[in-house]
Amino acid sequence: MAKRSALGRGLGALIDDADKQKEVPAKASINEIAVDQIEANPFQPRTNFDDTALQELAASIKELGIIQPITLRKVTEDQYQIIAGERRFRASKIAGLKTVPAYVRTAQDDGMLEMALVENIQREDLDAIEVALSYQRLLDECNLTQEVLSERVGKKRSTISNYLRLLKLPTLIQKGIIDKTISMGHARALVNIANPEDQLSIYELILEEDLSVRKVEEIVRHLANGAAAQAKTEQKAGKEKYPQEYEELKSHLSSFFSTKVDFAMNNKGKGKIVIPFGTPKDLERIMGILDKLGR
Repeated sequence: MAKRSALGRGLGALIDDADKQKEVPAKASINEIAVDQIEANPFQPRTNFDDTALQELAASIKELGIIQPITLRKVTEDQYQIIAGERRFRASKIAGLKTVPAYVRTAQDDGMLEMALVENIQREDLDAIEVALSYQRLLDECNLTQEVLSERVGKKRSTISNYLRLLKLPTLIQKGIIDKTISMGHARALVNIANPEDQLSIYELILEEDLSVRKVEEIVRHLANGAAAQAKTEQKAGKEKYPQEYEELKSHLSSFFSTKVDFAMNNKGKGKIVIPFGTPKDLERIMGILDKLGR
């Protein structure tokens, strides 16, 4: 059997004899294991299982049985631990099965983690945070470098880095990714903002106005350009920072104009409001907002 490259190789990408095991005649390779003898995989990268999808899978299992056996390792004489297939196992319990078909393997904990990760990425459509956490655990617990991890899972280093950067986002935004209130594209744009408060402000704006990824990327560019311009102006003028009580007003105006609004103020209380724009079209947008306010 020819093996496909990258993740398409299945478990054979990480475990040499995994594909061979699948080619062994069914009677020799598959065991019926009692459900009450099976425990969950402590290294399971998936933390959320959709209840509706589980119920649908349980109904299918009730009617057709388990098409794809789960993979277990033996931990004691009569106890097994899931390496891959926890979703199928949970659905089987819901369906009322007393036993499930399974491959029984021997694997070390690091092997279990790698196998579970690859199996889930291929078949379970993990959310971006779960993928990121799985990559991080492979780096931390299996002592892999990003370069080795890239080779192991068949992904570019830049792709892995982009996932790992999501873990630096505020918890509220990470939850939004898990709940699918924002997309991976939105999240990747937000990662490019250094200030967590600005990240959260734009995240709230995404939810309030249902902003597209392109619009968020545009806001992030304006924010970066505005911050750079402000730093340059402050250095040249040697002015003092505006009072702390203006912070809320600045945040409100930034959300209102969808760009990084800031204040420039000297020690005598004189200053200006800075509304940066990135393109002539963006300037027209801001002028349109000001025209509406003047009517």
